[in-house]
Amino acid sequence: MRFAVISDIHGNNLALEAVLEDIARRGVTDVVNLGDCFSGPFDAARTADILLPLDLPTVAGNHDRELANTPPEDLDSIDRPTFAQLRDDHFAWLKALPPTLVYRDAVLLTHGSPRGDLDRWLDELLPDGRIVLRDYAGVEARAAGVAQSLILCGHTHEPRSIQLRDGRQIVNPGSVGVPGFVAQLPTPWTWQVGSPHARYAIIERAPSAWDITFRNVPYDGRAAAKMAIENGLPEWASALTFGWIVD
Repeated sequence: MRFAVISDIHGNNLALEAVLEDIARRGVTDVVNLGDCFSGPFDAARTADILLPLDLPTVAGNHDRELANTPPEDLDSIDRPTFAQLRDDHFAWLKALPPTLVYRDAVLLTHGSPRGDLDRWLDELLPDGRIVLRDYAGVEARAAGVAQSLILCGHTHEPRSIQLRDGRQIVNPGSVGVPGFVAQLPTPWTWQVGSPHARYAIIERAPSAWDITFRNVPYDGRAAAKMAIENGLPEWASALTFGWIVD
């Protein structure tokens, strides 16, 4: 079994196109998607038109859930520019996404954790906006009752791979479309960043464990930053261009 894992595209069609090309170049034919597909200051409709025909095993992220179930006037500044771009078929697809999914009997797909799509499985968000690795007890507790040997999660945009004492592995592939996690705290738009690349993972079943390869794919981050500015979120521009917040 060999497949690619994508997550947190956030409507960044340029990053998605680069990742799909990279996956194809590496001869990987199977892909799973961990959600947060369209929300962001980019081209949501183009992203949807790329993604839907692929018919990938996909779970709903928190932003997918919000877009599918929240009146547009109640959406936040990430979801609001997305809503107007999407068509009825895009919304129908979002509404049909499950919160979790088992892939080939061996892999659990979830966006946050089985506790919910906002839960951070491998990381904690501190009050000052920093993201740190969650303690082992918290990671293990979230895996209680999960029978699959490989567990996939997204949401925090931080690529990580952790093995539990019983041999199960938990993997976050990072974000395709946003180079860090954005937290709206008392000081809005606190980022955890460092790389402008589009991220995903390739996973292969090995005899005794799962072989995890994290991929950082370059793409035109300046063009993505331009879209973010035009769609009302200029705070995202430097992170998309450089991977850092630059005044």
